Amino acid sequence: RPTVVFESGRIWIYPSALGPSERLLKRSIDITLSALLLLVAAAPMAAIAIAILVTSGRPIIFRDERAGLFGRPFHMRKFRSMRIGANRERSSLWGSSETKGPAFKIADDPRVTGLGRILRRFSLDELPQLFDVIQGRMSLVGPRPQSPSEVALYDAHQMRRLEVRPGISGLWQVMARHDSSFDEWVRWDLEYIDNWSLPLDLRVSLR
Repeated sequence: RPTVVFESGRIWIYPSALGPSERLLKRSIDITLSALLLLVAAAPMAAIAIAILVTSGRPIIFRDERAGLFGRPFHMRKFRSMRIGANRERSSLWGSSETKGPAFKIADDPRVTGLGRILRRFSLDELPQLFDVIQGRMSLVGPRPQSPSEVALYDAHQMRRLEVRPGISGLWQVMARHDSSFDEWVRWDLEYIDNWSLPLDLRVSLR
């Protein structure tokens, strides 16, 4: 199912896991549910923003470049859960990554603040990504976006993760989050892509 995109005077042809009607349905659900969730979460998000400002100052929102649909870069938003300048320390900590493969993940990351640990435990730091969903950069459910530097290490099989919009949550997050193997992570993501349905999205969202 090729997707044809005209951009910068060129025609790009991408493989697409979902057909036009499926993409429209998924996008409609994303916009509707994200708008409702933002209404419900408005007060908690305001409280979190104030807590971050009081405990560690600005910036409140952390923006990080990630690879989106078809690998196109975008800046994903999160409530800042790490100390200021933490992103510059990432390269020095890469050797401590607990994930086997092209993914960076440390369970007890020394850069995370005290408040940040609470936000991460309950995934509250992800709430600003609802704005990314409404703007079309992300979906409520899909493979978690990685940095362009991590995607550059993908093999052809792993590149299939980029055939759908990245998600706030996905099958790996709700089924096998503590598995440290990137191959297992990809397996869950591809299972989601190959078996996508609206009921599956709703089940993952509820979990």
